[in-house]
This record gives sequence, structure tokens and C-alpha cells, in this order.
Amino acid sequence: MKMRKPLALALATLLMMGSLAQAATLPDFSTLAAKCGPAVVNIGTERTAQGGGPEEFFGEMFRNMPPGFGQFFDQFGAGPRGGQRAPQKKQKSLGSGFIISADGYIVTNNHVVADADVIHVTLDESNGKPTPLVAKLIGADEETDLALLKVDAKKELPFLKFGNSDALKVGEWLMAIGNPFGLDHTVTSGILSAKGRNIRSGPFDNFLQTDCSINPGNSGGPLLNMDGDVIGINTAIIASGQGIGFAIPSNMAANIIEQIKSGKKVSRGWIGVTIQDVDEAMARAIGMETPRGALVASTLEGEPAAKAGIEDGDVIVSVDGESIADSSALLRAIAAKKPGSIVKLGIWRGGKEQVMDVTLGERQSSQNAAAPGKDGKKRDEGLLGLTVRSLKAEERQEMDLPDKEGILVLEVNPDKAAAEADIRPGDIILRADRKPVNTPEALSRIVKEVGVKRGAIMLQVMRRGDTLFKALTIEKK
Repeated sequence: MKMRKPLALALATLLMMGSLAQAATLPDFSTLAAKCGPAVVNIGTERTAQGGGPEEFFGEMFRNMPPGFGQFFDQFGAGPRGGQRAPQKKQKSLGSGFIISADGYIVTNNHVVADADVIHVTLDESNGKPTPLVAKLIGADEETDLALLKVDAKKELPFLKFGNSDALKVGEWLMAIGNPFGLDHTVTSGILSAKGRNIRSGPFDNFLQTDCSINPGNSGGPLLNMDGDVIGINTAIIASGQGIGFAIPSNMAANIIEQIKSGKKVSRGWIGVTIQDVDEAMARAIGMETPRGALVASTLEGEPAAKAGIEDGDVIVSVDGESIADSSALLRAIAAKKPGSIVKLGIWRGGKEQVMDVTLGERQSSQNAAAPGKDGKKRDEGLLGLTVRSLKAEERQEMDLPDKEGILVLEVNPDKAAAEADIRPGDIILRADRKPVNTPEALSRIVKEVGVKRGAIMLQVMRRGDTLFKALTIEKK
């Protein structure tokens, strides 16, 4: 009994020592915050808006309405012709940014300053009153949501440097500084949760995901590594989530910002194709072991890919030797190249890989089922679950299709492969296994000769003017 008290004391001491040792391994962000904080700024904007109109009440829904739809509101006195709009009023917004040079260049998000009449930047003055300055917008890139500002501070300013976002590893400690809800210079910490996130916000999504607390007002602020380098620009959150924030990788941002700063137009490579991802069924249909690359749904006539000999149904699996995982990766890889440069594309065609040289062009930003006729033969394709017919001459002419391509989908069996692959009535099947089809018999022959053997068939489909590929799984009997 006398031994219990010393033993309990020894155990408590060991536990306390263990806790202290664990605490000693956790990072201390105080030095990092003091070093980087002065280069982070608060950004406020003002813009003049017409009050009282439908845009104010319906917001984003109104702005996304088809052209001319606003005339509906005009006839009720809510538009320019009705003359009932309320007086103009000022709208304000808040965001964050960070200084990247001693002479006052500042990086932020485009959506923070878009359409602003006046941009105010408030510098951090730890030893005195914050200094608000009027900023000039040097340039912006809507597709990556980046903007560059300039202030004249009459003195050298503290600034941050871009780091290498490609070198980041999931689980690394990170720190964010910004102005969430207008709370100046709020510091939050966390880790890198993931890389390469696509949240469908733009064509070049490749976000860093972090659990650093990111809120409205953090937009445009820096995401920092433990060396104090900017490895991301905080940009987006998930409204229904907590502890999930997204940042533009520094390696992407630095290239765009440098082009804007040097007075150049932001330019991106272009090959002129429509693309889609490769799924498991599609990979099996074209003889790939595992899904990878970007499937060329169609090539645009006269554009770089078509000139180089790339064809519909090819799968682009690499760019200059770098593997391409999916269509988003291909977009980013090509866009990062300079227009006019020659790239080597790895192409999967006919069950094997080859390399083709393509001279890049320049990307330009922001780019009902018919009834059977008397002469249209209607036929069921039982394996796929389709009812199809050949196109009439006038239909081919209207759609500018050659005689050798095109059969119309009339009906889709909801319990068959076509429905599972999202084939719809009104779709035009152009090719099966990359071979042109213009009759129901031609489709059935390819399905039986190729599809049954592989357990899948790939169809090239035209829908409302767009061309895409669909892979249909065929059960072997």
C-alpha cells in the first residue's frame, strides 16, 4: 500500500512530460504572423449600382437569364423603358490582398475588385493609425480570378514572395492571414488537406484545399508555408462546410501576375478540341487497361489539333512527357504553354500510344426527337436498348453531316445499356468504335462484331450541335 502513492506520482510525471513533449513539437505561428502580417492589406471597393431593379431582387438568377429576358420586367415599369427604377446607390465590398513588391504592387482576387469604381487599400500600421490609399487596377484575369493593383505609398513597403506550390505535401502546416467579415489581420492556421481540387468554378481549377479557417473577406489573402512564402491565394469556400477552404496555387498565380505586371495580355495555349474524361467503360471499349487522359470528342476544323492530324476518338495521355490524368489536367497543361510553341502530345489510338507534334494557337477567353419519315427505316438495337433510324437527306443538310455518318435515336429502353450511358432520344449517333454509321444495320453489325467481344462499345454522339463520346457496357451471354 505504501508503494502506490510514489507509483501514481511517477505515472503522473511521465504523462505530464509526454504532454509537454507533444506540445513542444507543435509549431509556433507567432514569429511567422509578425513577419508576414505587415504585408497583408485590407481591400474595400465602391461601385455605383442602379437600385430598385430586378437585379437587386433576383440577384444572380436575374444576371444569368437569357438575353432579352429583361424586356419582361420593362413592360411593368421595372426597366429603362418603364422609367421606374430607384435612384443609383453605392455598393461596398471587402476583401484581402498582399503586397508583392516594395513599390506597392498588390495581388488579390478578381472578384474582389471587379466592376469597382474606387478601390481602397488599407495598409497595416502596427505602430500607428492604419493608412487607407486609393489603388489603381493594373490588370486582371477572370479565368483564374486574379487581379493586380498598385498603390503609391511614398515609402518602401513590406512584401511577400511566392513559394513553390508544387513542392507542397499534404499534411504540411499552413497559415492564412486576411480580413474575414472585416476583422483586420485575422490569423488562422491548419494543414494542407489536398491538392488539385476541381470545384467547377472555372476552366483551370487546380485548387489547394486547406482547413485553415477561411471566411468571406479572406478572398485575395495569402496562404503561407512555414517559411513565410505565399503558396496560395485564398479564393473560395464551401458555404455548407466548415474547415474547408480553397486557394489558387502560387505557381499558377505567379505566371499570370508576371504577365499582367509586364503589361502583356494574358495568353494561353490552344489546340482546338472538345474533350471529356475517360471512364472505366470507355477505357475498356478502346483497349486501355485503366482510365486516363482526355478523350477528344471533336476536333475543330482549321485549328492546331486538326492540322496536326489528331482525330475524334483519340485520347491525349501526355503533354511534353508529362502524364495527363483527365480533361481538366489537359486544359491546364496546354494553357500553361505559350501560343506558337510546339508541344509533343502522347496519343492513344487503335490500342497503342504514339507521339504527335502540335503547334499551339492562342486560347480566346470565354469561349427534340424527330418522328420517323416515310422513307426513314425504324429498327431496334436490342443489345443497346435503342430504337434508331437513318437520317433523311434534308436532315443531313440541315446538320451539315456527310452521307456516311448519322442515325437518329428515337427511343431508349430505360433498362438497357444506352439509358445507363445517358443516350437520349434526339441524339445523333455518328460513329461506333470510331467507324462511321449511317444505318441501323451498320450500328448492329459493329455492336455484335466488336462490342460483344470487348464487353463495351464507344459511340460518338451529336447532341444539340455538340459532339461527345459515350461508352456503353454490353453484357456477355
